[in-house]
Amino acid sequence: MDDKQEPDGIVLTEAQKKSRRQRSIAIALALGVLVVLFFAVTMVKGTGVLVRPT
Repeated sequence: MDDKQEPDGIVLTEAQKKSRRQRSIAIALALGVLVVLFFAVTMVKGTGVLVRPT
C-alpha cells in the first residue's frame, strides 16, 4: 500500500489562490463601502427615515 494520499477535489495553483484572495478582498471592500454609504444616507436623512405617515 502506498502511504501517499491524493488530495480530494481541485488543487489550485498559487496564482489562482492569489487571484481568489484579491477578488475576495475587492468584494469585501465593495460591501464595506455600501454599508458606509447606506449608514451615511440614513444619518443625513435623520430620524425622518423611521417616521411613516399614517
